[in-house]
Amino acid sequence: MLIHACVSGHGYGHGSRVASVLTALHVLEPSWRLVLSTSLPRSFLELAFGPVPFELRPCRWDVGVIQADALGADGPATLNAHEQLERDLPAQLEREVAWIRSQGDPLLLLGDVPPAAAELAQRLAAPLVWMGNFGWDAIYRPMGGAFGALADRAQAAYRLGDALIQCPLAMPMPWDLPVTAVGLTAGRPRHRPEALRERLQLSEPREGTVMVAFGGLGLALDPAPFARWPEHQFLVSDPALAAAVGNAVLIPADLRPLELLPLCGRVITKPGYSTFCEALSLGTGIHLVQRHGFAEAPVLEAALRRHGWHRLLSREQLERGDWQLDQPLLPPSTGPLPSGGEVAAAQRLRELAIERSLLQAR
Repeated sequence: MLIHACVSGHGYGHGSRVASVLTALHVLEPSWRLVLSTSLPRSFLELAFGPVPFELRPCRWDVGVIQADALGADGPATLNAHEQLERDLPAQLEREVAWIRSQGDPLLLLGDVPPAAAELAQRLAAPLVWMGNFGWDAIYRPMGGAFGALADRAQAAYRLGDALIQCPLAMPMPWDLPVTAVGLTAGRPRHRPEALRERLQLSEPREGTVMVAFGGLGLALDPAPFARWPEHQFLVSDPALAAAVGNAVLIPADLRPLELLPLCGRVITKPGYSTFCEALSLGTGIHLVQRHGFAEAPVLEAALRRHGWHRLLSREQLERGDWQLDQPLLPPSTGPLPSGGEVAAAQRLRELAIERSLLQAR
């Protein structure tokens, strides 16, 4: 069985989610081939998949939203990128159709969540399962203007799928498909926390250790505000920042932030699906830096208020160091979300793949 996943290159969160589900699927069906069709870098995917084998087909399936940094969106650049994508897609589709047909394996397509995966599925007469907590229709429509037509096209493409695995923290996904709702889709740590604490020579207890994480794009931070928190130790991904801040430790390139969250009482971060899933699953408090201009952000913020221990920060508070690390975390208004969504999603993919394989065999 060939599982061909078309994965958005918009951000690492899509790749992290797909990796958590497909590594769980590998446990269930170790002989199945896992193919990642995406513009995400191989180095990131190798870290996300760990020992689980996968094949990479470098393809750009969607644009998402072009960002200047982890908290900003650039509408005109996004529209320009869409125009280029429209020119590139026909040849890319031809290549992928030809390659998949040459494999001769039973096939299931997984989309997270580039609309163009629908055309690939139609050309191959293959089943297509969407997986995500939003579609680009929900992101583009509030952006107005020319984005309205993009939203309409995306929604029409999503409705051509066969099923939807709906992840938590979700926006509306009105695609008229059979829906399987799952819990938090977080990867599993592969290292013992005690060994990591020793390797990184962390001296503060979990309550005094804070991760600063702003995704693949990152966010340039001034070292000066860190001096306001000398009693804390910070885990950061920027080598220059780690060198400039006496109480900062660089996250090693061979470790996912997920591995270090069990050592952290809190994480300072942007609204991001995978970071939320990982932190909520591991009991790490979230200091959320609010983001504007991206429709998913207020949905994630509202979900955090309901389901996670948290504090809310403005960008201005972030930049001046008013991080509220001396304040107690605010409790969720309802309660925690269920975990194990990556396993439930893998089980559903397995069911759908086997159903399709049996139909093809008749």
